[in-house]
Amino acid sequence: MTDDQSPSSKDLRERVRGASEETIGKLAQELLGNPLVTGAVQRAMDVRERATQAQEAAFGALNVPTAADIERLTRRVRNVAQRLESIEDAVDRVDERLTALASRDVAGPSDAALADLTSRLEAIQASIDALGEQAG
Repeated sequence: MTDDQSPSSKDLRERVRGASEETIGKLAQELLGNPLVTGAVQRAMDVRERATQAQEAAFGALNVPTAADIERLTRRVRNVAQRLESIEDAVDRVDERLTALASRDVAGPSDAALADLTSRLEAIQASIDALGEQAG
């Protein structure tokens, strides 16, 4: 046999596939419309819900976490980890700023700047003394 198929066999396959899909669709629709089947499905869902509740109650009595508890805890841990990461980033930025400020302070003012400040302070002191003599 070859991998090449004739157009008529492909057409036949498509028709069979279409008929099968149509038949399955009708069968599903009839099953869903049947009150006996829908009742059985509903009862099965109710039983599943009660079993889940009983399981959670048993786990709670044994002090064993449920999958939902673990999932909630996992989400909270991720949230805390993300917050901690953002705090670490902020602390790093503050540290960089403090380092930059400290490096500027280490250099300190130049001797010329200090001499200028000293002369200004002396001039201010002389003005204050002169005002004191005028007032007194």
